Amino acid sequence: MPDRGSACRPAAGLVLALGAMMTLGAAAGGGPRAAPLAPPAGSGALSETTEVVAIEVPVQVVRDGEPVRGLAAADFEVYEGRKRLPLTGFEVLDLRAGQGQAVAAIQPSLRRHFLFLFDLSFSEPKSIVRAREMVRRMLPSLHPSDLVAVATYSSAGGPKLVLGFTSDRRQVLKAIDTLGLPELVDRNTDPLQLVAAEESSSVSGQAAMKALAGDSGGYGALAEGLLIDALKAAAQASDSGNRQQQQAVVGAFTRSFTDLARLLASVHGRKQVIYLSEGFDTSIVHGVERAEDQGKIAEQSIAGEGYLTDSDARYGSTRGANVLEKMMEELRRADCVIQAVDVGGLRAQGDQGPARPSGEGSLFVMAHDTGGELYRNFNDLGAAMGQLLAKSSLTYVLSIQPQELKQDGSYHPLRVALKSGPATRGAQVSYRQGYYAPRPYRQRSAGERQLAVAEAVIGGADRGELRTTVLAAPFAPPGRPEAAAARGTATAGLAGKAYVAVVIETDGASLLNGTAGDVLPVEVYAYAIGAAGEVQDFFSQSLRFELAKVIPLLDRTGLKFFGHLDLPPGDYSLRVLVRNAGNGDYGLSSERLTVPAFDRSPPVLLPPFFAENPGRWLMVRETAKGGEREVPYPFMLGDRAYVPALRPALTAAQEVAVALVGYNLPAGALEARATVLSADGRDLGRGDLTLDGRKPPDEGGAERLTATFRAPRGLEPGEYRLRIALVDAQGVAHDSAARFVVAAPGPRTRG
Repeated sequence: MPDRGSACRPAAGLVLALGAMMTLGAAAGGGPRAAPLAPPAGSGALSETTEVVAIEVPVQVVRDGEPVRGLAAADFEVYEGRKRLPLTGFEVLDLRAGQGQAVAAIQPSLRRHFLFLFDLSFSEPKSIVRAREMVRRMLPSLHPSDLVAVATYSSAGGPKLVLGFTSDRRQVLKAIDTLGLPELVDRNTDPLQLVAAEESSSVSGQAAMKALAGDSGGYGALAEGLLIDALKAAAQASDSGNRQQQQAVVGAFTRSFTDLARLLASVHGRKQVIYLSEGFDTSIVHGVERAEDQGKIAEQSIAGEGYLTDSDARYGSTRGANVLEKMMEELRRADCVIQAVDVGGLRAQGDQGPARPSGEGSLFVMAHDTGGELYRNFNDLGAAMGQLLAKSSLTYVLSIQPQELKQDGSYHPLRVALKSGPATRGAQVSYRQGYYAPRPYRQRSAGERQLAVAEAVIGGADRGELRTTVLAAPFAPPGRPEAAAARGTATAGLAGKAYVAVVIETDGASLLNGTAGDVLPVEVYAYAIGAAGEVQDFFSQSLRFELAKVIPLLDRTGLKFFGHLDLPPGDYSLRVLVRNAGNGDYGLSSERLTVPAFDRSPPVLLPPFFAENPGRWLMVRETAKGGEREVPYPFMLGDRAYVPALRPALTAAQEVAVALVGYNLPAGALEARATVLSADGRDLGRGDLTLDGRKPPDEGGAERLTATFRAPRGLEPGEYRLRIALVDAQGVAHDSAARFVVAAPGPRTRG
């Protein structure tokens, strides 16, 4: 991931020539006030409305420790109470089958989720240092499609999500490397936390990061010393004070984990919480301490016979006992399974001073009350959890659609049963034991909203209420890569990376729908995700518009946003999400993006660009960050800058200008051909395309050609695709494509 502070941006003078492009903060000022629009059903104004919601129930079926393969939807039954619910969907992900599906294309509900939760309070610092290294060694044993998150817990700060659920292992390693060292990392610039916080640029910070990354430059002792010093303060709160204070610490712990469970309930799929801790002394809450007794009670709870348990025998009669049981219930409802790892077993005997009171009892209860295991006295986490990884390598996802489901956040227990038959005989089924009804958007916490957007971005596919269209065009940066690297450290990180212009259009009518008040808050996110699930680059921006000033433009067309990414050669899935932050409506667009190695690639022809008519859209460009270097603005027709129209509205026989950009095109005459295709790919015949001019390559190697295009007559109103080919003297065609629409007759058109 590059430091976005050293990224490229278009020259300011050229951007100003675009006209009406602006960077907006909170708008203020006079002007007529717009009448408030009616709030949508999900805005929070109405909490008793009903909604048809698809509920996904991940299920694992195991016999003799191995997944049962080959089951179909007909082998399962789902009940809510005594009512059997019909299945509306059925999907399977088999991690051993090698399905050939790109990691970035697998839906999050099908994937395994692992949250590595480091307990900085109820653990000795050296135990956390070694646990961190153990997790690093475990990561290769996970499947590439697995989503991994990293979090910490401390008595002072509660649970903190360091990194959200991602398949990018580089980001996971970065999050682990900076664990417990907040003073050495900058504030995370990624609001979705799919990218870990950037390292500090200070000299001491760089030395610490090298040490933590395992550099052989003699920093190993420094790394361990820095980390241990940072962790000591977090651990002190749980080790000091009288019994009453320690009970307060445990009470804060249980309440924090209850809140964490409620947050994780918004994440689809079963969450395996790998809890790395030494636990707390269960005698603090006057409960049973012997593991054998705890096991009997835990088994009753898992079997749904918790009513047979004497709560005094389990937790004692303290107030903390009720809070602890509430925590367990919330974890089960959130489909969180605690895999408790006693990191105290990693220590060499006596290497950390006086022994702590045993926390094994608390770890045992947390694991077994949620269906997990307690792992102790080992050093290879991947091997220890081998059975868990094997049993969870096959997931069936059952979809149901409860009718007349109220948006009140209520919990609905579920039961999944296997139909009797040879394929299911002797099998055990593990499943999500219930779901929460949706709540109005405005009643959800900021953390829940963040996780929902992150999950949508990771999931991909076009979805949402807002119609969002995206154009991504890669341009070679000026000069050769080695020349860019020679210009200094500020730009060396961009050597060999393309400047990828990203233009986003969002339909204004859908963006305005349900907006209440005088301000329209909008959030824009763009992530480039590689085939292995890694996030190569991203940008995000929050905007606030005064409705009275922007309604005329938004109602006519919509919002057009210009940003950019810096990407090395390769194939990507570009995920762009635009959200109305006031009511939660969003639009997600997923586009395939190929960035060529311009200096050694075969001929490349970028999509044909049509100039946007000025004044039609509310136009905004990304905010420039400090230290960004300027690059020539890429969209030019001769000496005139323009903004490309993503869905230009044309009429039959109308002649329009087209800008073409190519790299490594063959010398000599080129024949231009244009073919019009229907939205479903049918060939509708040729259009007229005439080349008007061709400029020699610029500093970045881009050749700019100008042309005119005339669509064939007789096209009905609707959306079409234009395929353009430049044919060289050897008859080789170099082609690209773009979308356009034929507008219906009338005074108004939508772009």
